[in-house]
Amino acid sequence: MRVAIIGQKWLAAELLKRCLAEGHQVVIAIAPALGADGEYDRLYAVAQQHSVPADCTQGRLSADQVPACDVILTAHAHVYIKEDVRAKAVHGALGYHPSLLPRHRGRDAVHWAVHMREPVTGGSVYWLDDGTDTGLVLAQDWCHVRPDDTPQVLWRRELAPMGLRLFSQALAMLDAGVDCKGRPQDPALATWEPGVSNRRLSG
Repeated sequence: MRVAIIGQKWLAAELLKRCLAEGHQVVIAIAPALGADGEYDRLYAVAQQHSVPADCTQGRLSADQVPACDVILTAHAHVYIKEDVRAKAVHGALGYHPSLLPRHRGRDAVHWAVHMREPVTGGSVYWLDDGTDTGLVLAQDWCHVRPDDTPQVLWRRELAPMGLRLFSQALAMLDAGVDCKGRPQDPALATWEPGVSNRRLSG
């Protein structure tokens, strides 16, 4: 499949490598602009290492930056994917959210799962729409939260690798031509929490 990847850090970089290993064509990798230290994000660096076209965002993403493709994948992407961007892909755009949507919508789902001492959490790959983490859910998985977990430990041990597996599962479904519409989120179960400062989910 022709895939565009938008995101940053470990998850996006590993997703690019996994897509290539699974035989997909990555038509573009779009990462944040240069950091304050003058360094490129991991996604950008890995794209260059694998001769994949790469671009950077400047806080906004233009549809002109995304070539025509089969699907857009967003991994640890903190940029709004507008409708005209999603329209560049035949199937639309898939995102990964580290919670069992519709629970813990928002930027810091892992923090809130640990803070609320939940025994179980998980991850969701879902179709992006105009809302915040509100789209149809295509694939989910769950994991235990250990009593001594921190958000960073839980992310690295369980939720980041889970995101890669769920993206692979979703791409396999699309490649096989099966019904990939996903299922609606139950609004009665939805929660949303605000972002927290000093996040260290460096992924």
